[in-house]
Amino acid sequence: MFHTDEWEYEMKKSAKTIGTGRVSRRSILKGGAAVAGTTLVTGFPTVWAQNLKDITLNHTGMSYSTLPDIARQASKDLGFKVEMSVVDHPGLINRMINDPKSIDVADMEIWQTKIAVPQGVLQGVEIGKVKNWDQLTPLYTTGVFNGKEVSREGDAPIEYIYLDAVDAKAFASSQTEFATFVPGVYNADTLGIRPDLVGRDITSWADLISPDFKGKAAIQNIPTNGIMDAMMALEGAGEMTYGDKGNPTQDEIQQTIARLIELKRGGHWRALWNTFDESVNLMAGGEVVIQSMWSPAVTAVQTQNVPCVYQPLKEGYRGWGNGLAMLAHLDGLKRDAAYEYMTWYNSGWVGGFIAKQGYYSSNPATAKAALSENERGFFYEGKAATADITSPTGQKTNSAGDVRDGGSYEDRFANVAVWNNLMDEAEFLYSKWNEFSAA
Repeated sequence: MFHTDEWEYEMKKSAKTIGTGRVSRRSILKGGAAVAGTTLVTGFPTVWAQNLKDITLNHTGMSYSTLPDIARQASKDLGFKVEMSVVDHPGLINRMINDPKSIDVADMEIWQTKIAVPQGVLQGVEIGKVKNWDQLTPLYTTGVFNGKEVSREGDAPIEYIYLDAVDAKAFASSQTEFATFVPGVYNADTLGIRPDLVGRDITSWADLISPDFKGKAAIQNIPTNGIMDAMMALEGAGEMTYGDKGNPTQDEIQQTIARLIELKRGGHWRALWNTFDESVNLMAGGEVVIQSMWSPAVTAVQTQNVPCVYQPLKEGYRGWGNGLAMLAHLDGLKRDAAYEYMTWYNSGWVGGFIAKQGYYSSNPATAKAALSENERGFFYEGKAATADITSPTGQKTNSAGDVRDGGSYEDRFANVAVWNNLMDEAEFLYSKWNEFSAA
């Protein structure tokens, strides 16, 4: 990951590029883009396939989703080479803006599109060329989940997924034939706890700031995420009420940071962690018993035979999502390869692999088909494991009889309260967050 000073530098620049690129909040989108739909990548014309073997696609994104295992399997299945290039959040933005031809497919978090689209560095994805688009989750494509509208607090995927044209520099206000990105991996984040050390039931985000855990709590030192965790905690405790936790006002930010600083000076925070590894070490070592956490970090603690739970909370989850976007320079055979790769990405293998990290595929049906009955029941269906559950690398994370934290896929995503975002007052937030970090 990255440090706060990097965030401030990059995001101060980035926030100024957003302008009118963001569409307004809107009610549920209706209608749909007509697409052809098959699940599997099928055979290629012989001449085309012969030429394709010389293609190399560069997939660039963050470390949690840009994985060499995926590149190896894609290269094996597709007949051309896929390479992975890992960056942090500001690094991806820098590459897209300053060296766009070094990337072919950008594995972007949703909020990053608010910077890339107005800059004109992406090209719209022709939905009709993504063979399994009609199988992808409506969480992204229509903004609905289990028949109900998804929370619009923060950067819900539906707000940023459609474009009016292949070269559009603003988001469309309804469904079109062009997408900003092909839906990728996503999850619903909450707090990690050490059930053997907390000493009581944890039911609310408010527990993050409870005096019971003074000196044993931590929060992520990533301003746009950390502020949301703080707002969920303060609202859960009844200390503050927010109009939109995904897009707070300057006054709301100022009051929130003031409370975080008060807690810090009172010795409440054991740490403000900057990296995945820091969060794992804090929890595995028992220095912290409750903290902001990511699903793979919980898995990493569990593989050390240390009890760690990704705790469901009554106020709901903080959701986030990624998408695969094509850079504007792609054309010809390389663009064709990118379409084949983006279809393959949601055809099963990736979904099964990343499920073992705790993430979800945008094509749940094919992801579930790629899992064993035991894994499918555990990761997607809220069922107790019938045998050991392992990580993507084969290390044991759960025993027979265990039930996944938060229950089924439907239970989790029916309860997303707010989405990760780049808020309107981002520059103000980075300034105030630096005060908290330095306090």
